[in-house]
Amino acid sequence: MLYDKLISLPGLFIAIIFHEVAHGYTAYKLGDPTAKEAGRLTLNPLKHIDIVGFICMLVFRFGWAKPVPINPNYFKNRKRDTILVSLAGPLTNFLIAIISALIISIGFIKNDIVMESLVITLWYNTMLGVFNLLPFPPLDGSKIVASLLPVKYEYMFYKYEKYLYLVLVILIVTNTIDKILGPLINMSLKLLLKIVS
Repeated sequence: MLYDKLISLPGLFIAIIFHEVAHGYTAYKLGDPTAKEAGRLTLNPLKHIDIVGFICMLVFRFGWAKPVPINPNYFKNRKRDTILVSLAGPLTNFLIAIISALIISIGFIKNDIVMESLVITLWYNTMLGVFNLLPFPPLDGSKIVASLLPVKYEYMFYKYEKYLYLVLVILIVTNTIDKILGPLINMSLKLLLKIVS
């Protein structure tokens, strides 16, 4: 079990860190310096890892990182730029998953430990990308959905989002989330592998 956890660390670190940096860097390029000023445009894991969330992800495969601070007031087009920033994290995870799958498929790596670590990296990045696109706060998918709504309904979405938090917690606690994520992750893995092939 200790070996499994240790070999999972590189893939988990890569998935979390690049996801958060992608959010912050995209926001920075769109005019929001908040993440940069908070020192979050770095690959230093200490800047991004929430200890409790990290342990939960390592043990239960569900967890969280420190959210990158974003201030939409800096954006020229608030709705569009919020969507772009929200998509940046999951899309980066999918890109890393594709790169991992490419390296695996080429087959020049003969070290079993490195190969196993790559497979775990592929899985973690696919899982994190899919999970964060679910439309429940505080996930990226909820911000995308809210930004697509007319302002009136967007306001209502954010007003009642605390109840959607509860829905996500219930889904996780009851393991119902596995029934939703499992097929989506498998479908995404098949699509990624098809792209690679």
